[in-house]
Amino acid sequence: MNDIIYFRILCTAVSSLFLVILGQLGLFLIRSTGRVAISTGDFDFLFKSWQGPLLIIVGLSVLFLYVVFDLNTQIIYSSKLLHNQASLIESLKEGLLSITKFFTLDGIGIILYISLIAPIAGLGLSISLTENLYIPTFISSVIESKPLYHALYTILIVLFFLFGLIHIFILHGILLGRLPVNKADDESRDLMKKNWKDFIKQNTIFILSFAAVNIFLFLLVLIIPGAVLAHLSKDLQELKINAYFVLLLYAIAFLFVNSFFQSFYLIRMTQLYYEYKGERLPFIRERKGRRWIFNLLIISAVIALTYFSAFEIERNFDKVFPREVTTSIIAHRAGGSEAVENTVEGIEKAIELGAAGSEIDIQRTKDGYYIVNHDSTFSRLCKNPNKPSDLTLDEIKDLVIHDPNYPNDPQDIATFEEILDAAKGKITLFIELKGDSADQKMVDDAIRLIREKDMTDQCVLISLKYSLIDYAEKTYPGIQTGYLTFASFGKTENISCDYLGLEEEAATSAVISRIHDSGRKVMVWTPNEDRAQRHFLLSQADYIITDNIQQAIDLTKELNEREDLIVFLDFLLSLF
Repeated sequence: MNDIIYFRILCTAVSSLFLVILGQLGLFLIRSTGRVAISTGDFDFLFKSWQGPLLIIVGLSVLFLYVVFDLNTQIIYSSKLLHNQASLIESLKEGLLSITKFFTLDGIGIILYISLIAPIAGLGLSISLTENLYIPTFISSVIESKPLYHALYTILIVLFFLFGLIHIFILHGILLGRLPVNKADDESRDLMKKNWKDFIKQNTIFILSFAAVNIFLFLLVLIIPGAVLAHLSKDLQELKINAYFVLLLYAIAFLFVNSFFQSFYLIRMTQLYYEYKGERLPFIRERKGRRWIFNLLIISAVIALTYFSAFEIERNFDKVFPREVTTSIIAHRAGGSEAVENTVEGIEKAIELGAAGSEIDIQRTKDGYYIVNHDSTFSRLCKNPNKPSDLTLDEIKDLVIHDPNYPNDPQDIATFEEILDAAKGKITLFIELKGDSADQKMVDDAIRLIREKDMTDQCVLISLKYSLIDYAEKTYPGIQTGYLTFASFGKTENISCDYLGLEEEAATSAVISRIHDSGRKVMVWTPNEDRAQRHFLLSQADYIITDNIQQAIDLTKELNEREDLIVFLDFLLSLF
């Protein structure tokens, strides 16, 4: 265990140095274009400027380095550990030199698969940078809503998973077998073909063993000490301190043990690689010495520090853990799933439920009017294949919305003015500039209509196209704006707008804090599941944009009524 800890610390230190250098280089290239960040709504310059290709190279270099330090170097160290030749510096050196083996099209493909596909496919072997990568909600919701898309997506994920499983030993072949990529590919397929039954068996045993360790940890660190300390507690204050102590200690132990899961898994996979090639090695060889004394001292210090922390938590609980939820709720597509989407009825429902805001999507008609519709066409809701820009307002007014969630509630397509009238004085509108007609004219017209209704303080223009938000900021400084992005790099907090809309994965505590420090507000879109809503309602985000408004409102009420222990538990759960 000590060897693995030291090696992880060394890898983290060296990789951090390289990544800081690459990060500063990337920021310099972005600044040289006159931008503060690169994001999903402003990436076209990558293909139109000399800085673009260099930024792509920097991005690939980051992925290369993560693969080197998260996987390659640890596979090499695992091999040396299994052969009782563990050398931290030598393993690190070989890991760094291994990067040259991937300077081919096949090698780049391996890097991209490990970085971008493996996390989504759920294959285990991935890098820490992208280990939580997933399909954004606004895409997955479309996939799940269409049976054909969902079936194709499921088939694709299964194929990616099987592909990764068959080639799981390719890195071992390259790094330990000294094979070129194509030969390592052949070797991995051959090893899995001959040993797939044993591979499944050994992985099942490893996963069950790891689960058993977690159960043992749960009993040894949380349940048994918790019961004993609860029995020994003399009053409510001491009971609280002891409860915080065992919960905090268990969280520390759980995070520590589980953070090494990949390291142990790589050791086990390396052992299997050698076994399938005919060489049997013990999982981890015994190393001489009296490290148990040092380990005991460290554990004692952690326990003492944890108890002191529990005492301080109880003493300053209300300051450290404010219980009241400050995050407000924005109804997605007018009324979310509580009414037919993007309709006056939806706005009225959001108002009735007490949502702080309502998000709508506006598009321009063929004759220059503005209507509210999310999709690029009317196919899904009106069974009409045309785009809003293909039809006049009169033609669109002849269409009827048949929302599959509300089959007995047909609704007319609303104009932008009708939505403004329904919302005036009652709810804030977040107006997304949508479709192929989203341009500077749409910005001009939308602001003109907002001003005519005397609603400038009640409306926020938002868009995935940064050029439109930048135009609105520069041309109409008194208008509130919001930029939506689901990935960015650079000083995102300095992007010119009043609100930053972040996709769930991008809305980390650090990012939210930086945005607030810059004087901007944060919207998170679109957490619909109970767990995701709970997480972001307990975060420092200013708003969540969600379809499930009633669920979010009920959850807010529940969170505001929590006891101290539940507040602390929610904090700990947010760490996992």
